[in-house]
Amino acid sequence: MTRRLLASYLGLILLVLLGLEIPFGLVYARGELSRFSNDIERDAGMLAEVAEERIEKGDQAELPELAADYAEENGAHVVIVDKTGTVLTDTAGPAGADLSATPDIAAALRNQPTVGTARDTGTGTETRYATMPGSSGTVIRGALRLSRPTTVLDDRVHDIWGTLAAIGLGILAAVALIAVALARWIVRPVHALERATTQLAHGTLTTPPATDIGPPELHHLAASFTHTATRLQHLLRAQRAFAAEASHQLKTPLTALRIRLENFEPHLHPAAHESLDEAIEETERLSRMIQGLLSLARLEDNATTPEPCDLDIVVADRAAIWEPFAAEQQVRIAVTGRSAGRVWAIPGAVEQIIDNLLANALRVSPPATTITLATTHTPRVVELHVVDQGPGMTEAERHRAFDRFWRASDTHHDGTGLGLPIVEQLTRASGGHITLEPARGGGLDAVVRLHPTTTTTAAVSP
Repeated sequence: MTRRLLASYLGLILLVLLGLEIPFGLVYARGELSRFSNDIERDAGMLAEVAEERIEKGDQAELPELAADYAEENGAHVVIVDKTGTVLTDTAGPAGADLSATPDIAAALRNQPTVGTARDTGTGTETRYATMPGSSGTVIRGALRLSRPTTVLDDRVHDIWGTLAAIGLGILAAVALIAVALARWIVRPVHALERATTQLAHGTLTTPPATDIGPPELHHLAASFTHTATRLQHLLRAQRAFAAEASHQLKTPLTALRIRLENFEPHLHPAAHESLDEAIEETERLSRMIQGLLSLARLEDNATTPEPCDLDIVVADRAAIWEPFAAEQQVRIAVTGRSAGRVWAIPGAVEQIIDNLLANALRVSPPATTITLATTHTPRVVELHVVDQGPGMTEAERHRAFDRFWRASDTHHDGTGLGLPIVEQLTRASGGHITLEPARGGGLDAVVRLHPTTTTTAAVSP
């Protein structure tokens, strides 16, 4: 943003300078050309009058000295001819040449002055000349050509363009310094707001933006943001505290309720035992639901940094622990795939992810089927697949499966609807993500994607 502001300031000033300096330079160049031409015409006229007097008086011997003095002082070329066009004196060559056929000399001998630009045949430089008749009334006694190289004029014009360029660069440099200071003054509170927004997005605003830097409008914006962020954090803390406190307070009475229900069993009619068992199961499901709420509240309230975790060891360990439970349901657990190595995950996350996914898979797996734990990896991502051979899910069900407390309408097991939300939260906190996909041959494939420790893009806080 600082660069864009600086570019806009400098671009605007550059346009203003160009709009002022270019017309000024052009006007100055035209003025210098006009003055240069006028000086030549004036001097040529004066010298022609003096030369005409000398010719009239017969003092032609003084003409070379007159011409040479002027030429030496002004860096000019002077040619004086008589009324027949014969050169009386030439500061750049010998006398005696016939120039009567030269257009400007012929015009001057007809009493017509000529002004123009020509290229000097001797030096090849461009010159500005004025050819004036040496006349007294209608009597023409000769002519004079005065020419000066335009390099003097060009040098003056180049000097003014150089001066204008130096002034422009100086102004641009000064404006750049002012613009940098102004841009930083404007951008500093914006960067502070950006950092504060990033902190708030990660869960906690630790460094509120300053409200005393930058333009007044940004003071008000920073103050409003800080007030909003503070209130939002307060509401989130209150919500999490309520969920955690309510869940914690409900655990004790639920445990007492379960014990009382179990104590009723010897005193109930046998026909009521089935209802009692269902009540005890619902109490246990409610207890698991409360435990899930507590887990989610702890996950949302704690910002933990991912650490390296050996995925292969965790997969093998969890498969060995769950194998006896799977065997009770006549379900087999298989571990396949290449070695995945170490991945980034918050402490204990991979174990909980696998436990929840295996628990879900066991609930829906028919006897004599297999639950597969497979790992694949690329240089940028490691995939853990938990594949069952159960009934699977429709696309709409897979889309809603991570909603809290959601269960499929045809579900008959005692799940709480919190297992997959917990898995998603753990995966996201570890810097990865999870998707549910249909498995080949039926069933569900839960794909957990984590970053390997060999890449530098994964080691970021959730």
